[in-house]
Amino acid sequence: MSTLVVVGVQWGDEGKGKVVDLLAREADVIVRFQGGNNAGHTLVVGGQKTIVRLIPSGVLHDGKVCVIGNGVVVNPEVLVEEIDALQQRGRLSDPESLKISEIAHLITPYHKAIDLARERLRGEGKIGTTGRGIGPTYEDKMARVGIRFVDLLDEDVFAQKLERNLEEKNIYLGTLLQEQPLAYQDIFDHYRRLRDRLAPYVTNTSRYIHDALGAGQKVLFEGAQGTMLDVDHGTYPFVTSSNTVAGAVCTGAGIAPQQLRNVIGISKAYTTRVGSGPFPTEEHGADGEKLRRDGGEFGTVTGRPRRCGWFDAVVVRTAARLSGLNAMALTKIDVLSGLSTLRVCTGYRYRGQEYDEVPAGAHILEQVTPIYEELPGWTEPLTAMRSLDALPRNARQYVERLEELVNVPVKMISVGAGREETILIRPTFF
Repeated sequence: MSTLVVVGVQWGDEGKGKVVDLLAREADVIVRFQGGNNAGHTLVVGGQKTIVRLIPSGVLHDGKVCVIGNGVVVNPEVLVEEIDALQQRGRLSDPESLKISEIAHLITPYHKAIDLARERLRGEGKIGTTGRGIGPTYEDKMARVGIRFVDLLDEDVFAQKLERNLEEKNIYLGTLLQEQPLAYQDIFDHYRRLRDRLAPYVTNTSRYIHDALGAGQKVLFEGAQGTMLDVDHGTYPFVTSSNTVAGAVCTGAGIAPQQLRNVIGISKAYTTRVGSGPFPTEEHGADGEKLRRDGGEFGTVTGRPRRCGWFDAVVVRTAARLSGLNAMALTKIDVLSGLSTLRVCTGYRYRGQEYDEVPAGAHILEQVTPIYEELPGWTEPLTAMRSLDALPRNARQYVERLEELVNVPVKMISVGAGREETILIRPTFF
């Protein structure tokens, strides 16, 4: 049995897509286990950029099976668009190469309408949702009124559930959110057409993964977002609507805890976050602008500019404990080239107390003072380097110091956006 879990250990956007793409070379099956199309992974292969939002990042490798697990909330329209785009490029030609959980929940137009209207009404108190209906879909899942793929496949069941839900949602949209009601027949007809496209891929993915592991296949589990966006363990309420830590694999993919073996955490060499919420190491000056510009720090799905700041060892250390990291992949270290001095946050101070982990209250995190340690920077470009020894001395010292602060070994270093622009310190991760 060979499994590997990939999780983000900051506020998302850590470069998980590229890392999963690299690790997928060793895997047989790649599984997405949470989130929705609010998370986009950017892959650059041979200079060509591919953005995937729902289908696992291993889709660019031949002979792999991509699985969308039950923990993912799926907008079927977006998924069909993604399948079409990949098939036009010669991917997913074999229907057996993609499998969708029969019990994954569907995002519908009323979920998106509710999401957008709520954020509009929050005004300055908005939480930074992408407006794609992710949160309201997870709400319906927990309220036991969600619609799943297994319901969509049965036209009578789908019609009954859609009619019942839409009657309630239209009252909510009109009365409280001041939005126009949605038409039942339009949604029903559209989703019936989407059903016909997606039905061949729908199956019991939990059993499929179980059987694949039993047959000795290597299974890679791909997370979306980052640990600090976990609905339980993140900077609540400025979080996503699902669990993003490694433990979520068990519920989001339908496998037993003892089947998990290795966990690799993905971290940028600095820190970013999108949307609202506390960000202790945010840099508002010229250095922050350099990180945004040189790092191309704009949301893959939304295009929103990311907030940028220094590496926060408190955040990554907390994430490492929560997911039990065996190793770390450090991305975008090349972006730091040209900075004379680098700052690393080693702890927080708040009202005379020091914190070595992220405090539970967002109101506290908003007011903490980061404790910084300064390290010398370097001027050399790193993109062409393919070994740890080739890195400038100060860059190696920077990596070593991050390892010490987080207490997790760095086994992969990304020095550019391309697949080949990577330093592999550990030859295999399975």
